[in-house]
Amino acid sequence: VLELLRGVQKGSEDRKRSLVRLRWVLQNKETQQKFVRLDGSIRTLIGLFTSSLADLQMEAARCLHELSHSSDPAVAEACLPVTSYLLTYLSGHSVEFMELCLYTLGNLVVESEAVRKQLMPQGIILVLASCTQSPHEAVQEGLGYVLSQLLQAKEAPTEIIPLVLDSVLPQHMLRLVCSGLKAGVGAAVEFAWCLHYIICSHTANAVLLSLGALPALASLLLDLASEIPLDPPEGLELLVCPVLRCLGNLLAEERGCQGQIQDERLLVALFLILQCFLQQHPFIVQECLWLLNNLTADEPFFCSALLSLDLLPALLQLLLCSQMASVLVLTVLCNIAEKGPAYCQQLHQQPALPLLLPALMLPDPEVVGQCLELMHLLFLHCPEAAADFVSQGGHRALEQHHSNPELQERARALLDMVRQALGPSTFSPCHTALSNFS
Repeated sequence: VLELLRGVQKGSEDRKRSLVRLRWVLQNKETQQKFVRLDGSIRTLIGLFTSSLADLQMEAARCLHELSHSSDPAVAEACLPVTSYLLTYLSGHSVEFMELCLYTLGNLVVESEAVRKQLMPQGIILVLASCTQSPHEAVQEGLGYVLSQLLQAKEAPTEIIPLVLDSVLPQHMLRLVCSGLKAGVGAAVEFAWCLHYIICSHTANAVLLSLGALPALASLLLDLASEIPLDPPEGLELLVCPVLRCLGNLLAEERGCQGQIQDERLLVALFLILQCFLQQHPFIVQECLWLLNNLTADEPFFCSALLSLDLLPALLQLLLCSQMASVLVLTVLCNIAEKGPAYCQQLHQQPALPLLLPALMLPDPEVVGQCLELMHLLFLHCPEAAADFVSQGGHRALEQHHSNPELQERARALLDMVRQALGPSTFSPCHTALSNFS
C-alpha cells in the first residue's frame, strides 16, 4: 500500500497505473484501514481528485468510491475532507463522474453520522435538488440512492426531512416514481423507497397528500397491474413493493383519506399483482394484503367492492399461505364482517367457515386469536353461522387451545355465544366443549 501511495505521489508516468492498482487493492477491508492511516494518503487522493487531468481525476474518484464502501466508520471519517469537493462536482461534470460522486456520497452517509453532520451545513439537500434537472437516468438513480440513505438516518425526521420538504425533491420523487415504467425503473425504485422513509417518519404525510401522492400512486399501481405479464421480469418486484407499502402506510397514518382513491379497479389490480408474484416473490403477498387491510378498514366502499367483484374466493385461498398472510387475510375478513349482517351473510354464503376451521387449529396464537375475532363477528351478525360451526365440529377445534389462558377465555366466550344463538335444545355438543375448557 505504501509503495502504491508513493507511486501516486511521485508524479511519474506510471502514476495512473499505480492509481488503478490502488483502486483494486482498496476493495479489501484491511487495506482500506491501512491506507487511511498512512500520512498524507487522503490528501494525495484529494489532490488528484481535484486535478485538471481528467484520467487521473476519474481514477482518484474510483479510489474514493472504493473507500466509501468500508463499513468502518473510521474510514468514512477519514474521507471527511473530500465531502465539499464531491458536492461541487455534482454541478456539471461527465455523467460517469457525477454518478461516482453520488454513490460515494451515499455510501459515506450510511456509515458515519459525522459525515452527515458535515454535509448538511454544506448544503447537500440544495445540491441534490439541483441534480433533479439532469436528463440522465444514471444521475437520477444515483440521486435517489443518496437521498434514500440520508432519509434512513436517525436524525432524518428532525434535521433532514424538513429541508427535503422545503425543496423541489418531493414533487420530483413522485414524478419519477409514477413514470417508472416509461423512464428508468432503477430511479423509480430508489425514489419509491425515499417516499416510504418519509411516510414512516410521520412528519410529512400532509405534504405528500397535498401533492396528490395517493391518487398518483394508485394510478401507478393500476398501470403496473395492467402491464405485468404472467411471468413478470426480474426486478419489477423491487418497484411494486415500496409502491404498495407507501400506499398502505399513507392510508394507515391518515384515516379517512380512502375517499381520494375510491376506485374498484384498485382491488382488481391488487389481486392481479398477487397472482403474478405469488410463486416467485411471495413477500409481495404480504404487502398487497397490508394495503388491502388499510383500504377496507372503516371503509364500506372497498368492502362492498371486494364482495361485488367476487374477489372473496381469491382472498380465502391465501388464508394458509403464511403466518403473516393468515393474520392479514383474517383482519381483512374482520373489516368486512364489522360492516354488519348483510356483509356477514355474504361471508357465510361463500362459504368461509370450512376454510376458517383449519386456521382455528393452527398452533399460532395470533392467527387463532384473529380467527376467534372473525367468528365472534360472524355469529353476532349471522346466527346461522353458529349452527354450521357446531355441525362442522368447530367446537372440537377449540379444545386444543385449552392450555393457552388468553385463547381459552376467548374460546369460552365464543362457545357462550354459540349457546345463546342455538338455544338449549341444540347446545349439548357445545356444552361438552365448554366443560372441557372449565
